[in-house]
This record gives sequence, C-alpha cells and structure tokens, in this order.
Amino acid sequence: QVQHVESGGGSVQAGGSLRLSCAASGYPFRTNCIGWFRQAPGKEREGVAGAWPDGYRYYTASVKGRFTISRDDAKNTVYLQMNSLKPEDSAVYHCAAVRCDTYIPVYNTWGQGTLVTVSS
Repeated sequence: QVQHVESGGGSVQAGGSLRLSCAASGYPFRTNCIGWFRQAPGKEREGVAGAWPDGYRYYTASVKGRFTISRDDAKNTVYLQMNSLKPEDSAVYHCAAVRCDTYIPVYNTWGQGTLVTVSS
C-alpha cells in the first residue's frame, strides 16, 4: 500500500524558512523519482521540485534559488528546505513518486499534505 506522510508545514512571515519532510512507503523509494507538489485554494496542483535517483534536481522557476530538495534513501524520506518564503508560496504541499520523463505521479494516491501559510 503506497503511503506518503508529509510534515513540517506551518505559519511563517514572508522571508522566513520551513523544512518539509515526506516519508514514503509501499514502493521502492530509492529507484523512483520523487516530486514535491503544492496546491493553493482555487488553483491547480503544480510541481515544485523533484529529486531523481541519479542526483538530478528539478525546480520550478518560481522557487529556484530559494527551495532545496533532498532525499534520504535509507529513510525513504524526501525533504524540501524552503527559504525566503513569499505569500504566494502558501499552499498545501504533497510529495509523490513521479515518472522521471514526465513528472506525472506514478500512483494515484495522495497523503494529507502539509499546510504552509506565509503572511506578508
């Protein structure tokens, strides 16, 4: 059974930092590309960052230079360090295993996510 448990969200002021964690289970984590997604109220879910098993890292343009994704394959956990947060980063953040060529989620299951709220 595929599961993702996200944590680390909270409320911060603009310019602050948060570190999100996502523990995965139910599939071979170390051989999968893993992505962070976010969804703000009334908006489509968007891909934020991805960590490939070969070390490649992907970032959407709006977070480059501010967010850092990392993974610990021994713990089946992916992290998202978020610095210089902006109000537009406010959203529910999820992680998922994704297809490495398309960034489309492999499994059609989502955890509860973790809420990030950034105030100006």
